[in-house]
Amino acid sequence: MMKNTIVLIFVLLISSLQACEQSTANREPQVVINYDQKVKEGALSVAYFASGCFWCVEAIYQSLKGVKEAVSGYSGGQSENPRYENVSRGSTQHAEAVQVFYDPNQIDFETLVKVFFASHDPTTPNQQGPDRGPQYRSIAFYTNAMEMSIIESVVRDLEESSTYDAPIVTEIKEFQKFWEAEDYHQEYEQNHPNNPYVRNVSIPRLNRFKEKFPELLKDNH
Repeated sequence: MMKNTIVLIFVLLISSLQACEQSTANREPQVVINYDQKVKEGALSVAYFASGCFWCVEAIYQSLKGVKEAVSGYSGGQSENPRYENVSRGSTQHAEAVQVFYDPNQIDFETLVKVFFASHDPTTPNQQGPDRGPQYRSIAFYTNAMEMSIIESVVRDLEESSTYDAPIVTEIKEFQKFWEAEDYHQEYEQNHPNNPYVRNVSIPRLNRFKEKFPELLKDNH
């Protein structure tokens, strides 16, 4: 009886291993896209924005048609190799920022800028919602004169239309360098939907944006 049991266990183990190997063999290989290379080739463009917690901002840009990837990171300061522990203390002058890779044939820079202003409060210095400190300040980065002109034009239109009750304090800043944040910050909202901050701050902010601009959303959003 014991021998038969051992044989049965052995057969089940072999079958399980074979099934696992077959499943692995049938699995589609993960395609790793070099977005920086796509930009160099002219297939994609890239833009940079800071408007509070990068978990929120990344999710907003990821939802847009024409945006291929959004990466959380740090920009706007002087410190080399900033890490979350230092940035979160406000000691690096970097802001939590997002790098947005997009197809200019599907969505243009001006639309990205309008999304930037429509998805946060650009009138609160060093603050966005419950988050306070210079790392949460509002910055629209430009990489050339045309982008700077577009940002300035959007700000001017917003001010002339009295969209906000207070002055816009967004920095219009020449882009210098983007430092990618730690892996655990990437796609944080998607990977941690039950996180209290995500549930109470990030998701409501994303949903408010979606209600304003349903025509800009990807089909799966």
